[in-house]
Formats: sequence, structure tokens, C-alpha cells
Amino acid sequence: MLDFNHDGGGVAPTINHLIDMALEEDNHQQTPRTYLGASRLGVACERALQFEYAHAPKDPGRDFDGQLLRIFAAGHLFEDMAIKWLRMAGFELFTTKGNRPNGEQFGFEAAGGRIQGHVDGIIMSGPPSVLMKYPCLWECKSLNDKSWKDTVKKGVVLSKPVYATQMAIYQAYMESQVTGISANPALFTAINKDTAELHHELVPFDASLAQKMSDRAVRIIKATEAHELLPRISRESTHFQCRMCAYSDRCWSLSA
Repeated sequence: MLDFNHDGGGVAPTINHLIDMALEEDNHQQTPRTYLGASRLGVACERALQFEYAHAPKDPGRDFDGQLLRIFAAGHLFEDMAIKWLRMAGFELFTTKGNRPNGEQFGFEAAGGRIQGHVDGIIMSGPPSVLMKYPCLWECKSLNDKSWKDTVKKGVVLSKPVYATQMAIYQAYMESQVTGISANPALFTAINKDTAELHHELVPFDASLAQKMSDRAVRIIKATEAHELLPRISRESTHFQCRMCAYSDRCWSLSA
């Protein structure tokens, strides 16, 4: 009798390996960004952002592997579900211009296209029972259980400063396209990937943060194009952010 519960002596790992190889090859074929993304401006180390902007090769073994690419893909699906749920709940949520399936995504360009950002969505109206002002920016993230609970406990500004920076930049630069988006708090939605719990949070526009990070982007771009290295985040390579950085070996092999 056939045992359908057995993996066939290596079928599962073989299939997974082939899937991961295909995902990694597809990722390598993607056209590299020619700009500094608003979603990255809150990263703590400016030198790491320089390496990203300059397309410096990552350290061996530090590139996105198949598992991480699968996590990214799952995140997009969670976002799609959140869009559907909010619309079902009565929110007029636009994710593309004209809300067309293949329409152009909302976004902005600055500094001759060297700074860009693309927003998850813009909410134009909602149920009367929800005390919100419109139009407002909508940003969505899917998080594991530990990260989600930390966000719920502390709020996105303290728990996820990179996301807070992203929203502030979007609100500032999208104002010229969507009048009022910087005056009204953004809606941040976080989905617990383990339990499907939802967290929604209103985030007021932080003009000083937006200006600070805009200035930071200009500083990073100018320094990189002038072949000048900005300071590291730490004086020690053992700093936890340095140890996790994809450019750690490259960075610490340099004299300064």
C-alpha cells in the first residue's frame, strides 16, 4: 500500500530548493532601483543607505534568499486582503489612480527622480461611525506575532520608526497631488501574520520628521555621488545593527 504521508525520501526539500532557486533567479533579474526609496529613509545607518543607493554588492550570503522572498510575497497577499476588507467595511480606498486594476500607483519623485516613493493607498471617505478625516494616507504592514504585539503596545512611531518615517515623507510629498493628505492623520494597518489579528492606528503628520529625513536623503545622495563616505552608525563592528547589515564586511574592511 502506498504511504501518501511520506515525502518520498527527499521530495519536499528538492521541490523547495527548486522553488527557492527560481525565486532568487527572478529577484536577480529585477531592474535595480535608480533612486533612494522613501520606505528606506528611516534606516538607522546612513552609510548602509549609501551602499544601497550605489548598488554596492552585498556581502556573500547576505542577499535575499528564497525563504525571505517568500515572506515578501506573502506580505503582498496580506496587503491585498486588507484592501478588500477595508473596502467591504465601507472605506473608499484607492490604491491606483482611478482605482483601476492595472492603473498607475500613487507616488512621488523629488531631486530629479533620485528620491521616490509609492504609497499603499489613499482613503477618500469612510463609515460615519469611524472618527477620521479624509483624504488620508493608508499604510499597511504584515508582521510576525512578536513584532505585531510590540507595535500594538508601543505604537508605530516608537516600535517601527522606519515605517513612521515612510509615512511622514509620503504625507509631505503627496500633498501637491492630494490636497489635505498632510493635514489629516494617516491610517496605519498592521496584520498579525500568525493570528490574522488587525491593528489600526491614526498617525498625525510629523512635519519636522519629514523635513529631517528629506534633508537626510539629499545628504546621502550628494555624498554618494561625490564618492564621500558618511559615518558608520557605530565605532564597533559588533554593534547589533552592524552585525545584521548586508554590507557589514564591506563597510568594516574600509579604513574609515
